[in-house]
Amino acid sequence: MPLLINGERIDLARPTGDMIRTYPQLEEKAKLLRSQPAQIVEPKGLLYVQQREFAVTTPKDGSVSILGSDDATTCHIVVLRHTGSGATCLTHCDGSDTEAEVSLIMSSVKSFSNTAGRGRLEVHLVGGFNDDRQLSQKLTNQLLRAFDLQPDDVHLVTFCVTELNDREEKDIHFPIIYGIAVNVKTAEIFPATFPEKGPDEDLRSAHVLTGATLTNIYDAQTEQLHIGPYFWRPFPHVDFWLEQDDKQLLQNLSTSPLAEPPHFVSHIRSTLTFLKEHPFPSHSLFPDRKPRIYKKNEEGLWEQVCSDKI
Repeated sequence: MPLLINGERIDLARPTGDMIRTYPQLEEKAKLLRSQPAQIVEPKGLLYVQQREFAVTTPKDGSVSILGSDDATTCHIVVLRHTGSGATCLTHCDGSDTEAEVSLIMSSVKSFSNTAGRGRLEVHLVGGFNDDRQLSQKLTNQLLRAFDLQPDDVHLVTFCVTELNDREEKDIHFPIIYGIAVNVKTAEIFPATFPEKGPDEDLRSAHVLTGATLTNIYDAQTEQLHIGPYFWRPFPHVDFWLEQDDKQLLQNLSTSPLAEPPHFVSHIRSTLTFLKEHPFPSHSLFPDRKPRIYKKNEEGLWEQVCSDKI
């Protein structure tokens, strides 16, 4: 029932440093992952997962072959896979409600894994660094505890988080890996960046900025991406934030201002502009209260489906 390494239950009462010393293969695997250059993942066959989103699919999926996410500083990217069914879930956690989120992704993978006695659940944790506020360490501990509380055995395979994902430059700490992808056909996990983070990148980011809970964005049965319907109230002081310079936005809207990727501020500004343009999404974005649905076209790119064709 607990979180296991080499078939042994992890002692979570001890610091993670002790765990790393006890199981040196964790550090070896993290070192191997860190040594790989980040691959640029093109949109064909990709399902990009934003913060507080998750997606699960299987090797049988004819539309999606890669799940990925990036821009994680203090956040962690979690891959949960069942080795029997190949069902694979990727999520981008920020510590907002870790226990509930882990239960949700466990259920989602198990729903595709009715292979009694065949295979096991394996978890891969990547992200975070030695940040000043120790938010990464807190999230690492939350995730370990949440998986340990599950009714099923979960095997910790990759542990490239916090101190094992940290580099220092001029006394400033940074993550080494900001993003990963998983190939759902081969189970390969690798560092990655994504030129395309859509569809509906601003809408999905606005959902997070207005306090979203973890959301499943993909239906593997129909091979469709579902965005929304999302509802929020007018974002407080949006004009004030849009008037601030880049430095103020970085200082106030990031958990780790010195370690953010270069595009962080432009991304936040774009999201705030979107929130200003759509103060009432029930009127402008989801008047029929139905999700925006996308399906991969013949080129492997997302294309919106008209709701009357669903």
